Amino acid sequence: ALALVSLPFDVAAHERAVDVGISTQALGDWALDWAKANGISAAIAAAAGTGLLALVRRYPRRWWIPGSAALVALAAAFTWLAPVVLAPAFNDFEPLEPGQARSDVLELGERSGVEIGEVYRVDASRRSTAINAYVGGLGPTKRVVLYDTLLDDLDQGERRSVVAHELAHVDQNDIPRGLLFVAISAPLGLLFAAGASRALGERSGAEPGQPASLPALALALAVTSFAIGVAGNQLSRAVEAKADTYALELTDDPESMVGLQQRLARRNLSDPDPPGLVSFLLGSHPTTVERVGAARAYERERVSPADGDGAP
Repeated sequence: ALALVSLPFDVAAHERAVDVGISTQALGDWALDWAKANGISAAIAAAAGTGLLALVRRYPRRWWIPGSAALVALAAAFTWLAPVVLAPAFNDFEPLEPGQARSDVLELGERSGVEIGEVYRVDASRRSTAINAYVGGLGPTKRVVLYDTLLDDLDQGERRSVVAHELAHVDQNDIPRGLLFVAISAPLGLLFAAGASRALGERSGAEPGQPASLPALALALAVTSFAIGVAGNQLSRAVEAKADTYALELTDDPESMVGLQQRLARRNLSDPDPPGLVSFLLGSHPTTVERVGAARAYERERVSPADGDGAP
């Protein structure tokens, strides 16, 4: 129902993205994606809501304990399966073909000692001109995914900076650490949500586990999710900054990192220096200004006084 309410705004946002050159997708293709994504989301939400109400009925005061275990298990399963089940429903993936880009990936992986898994090229350009890359999966599904826009439009130094950044996420086990964050935050968040929803339910007279109690539970979960999301963003920004440092040290090419961040901001129409509160609450990555500043700082620090004229 919420998806249908937001549909006119989603259509307007898509049309605006087409107007400014970010989206390359026809409205019909976009609508098909919208239907698939919301269909999957609705099925997951229905199953989760049904299961949650069953837990609340069975364990009125301690449902948050099995609920936390189920949430962590679902997060791990989603991370494991998403690259091979969900992502292919929306895009075509193929192993990165032999060439300079693949050679750079293998060379950087060898230098860093990182076992990469497979590296894939994804046909992101059929939807967007945006540039991106990511690490996904667990165990046998672990992979580095590079947008075709990135491979086609960035120069070699910029591509190497991206690959080195993604290798950092693999080397530093950032996906397992993200699951650890879920394992820690889920019990705390659900414990708070259980207490808050119980208090709200008592005010309205709704019995725990009954459909009438679902709005109070949904409100408590929404507040909890937002708070955990803000905390998660703080962690994510630190992780991304650390990955940038790793990439700078691996490539020793701060100029390419600067060029990459500037190009990403222009291509993706990102605000290079958003208001501090917006970044604090919603930013999962350091701002462009912060990332460029870190690369410039690395460039200054790698030049010792002995390399110059001895001036302070």
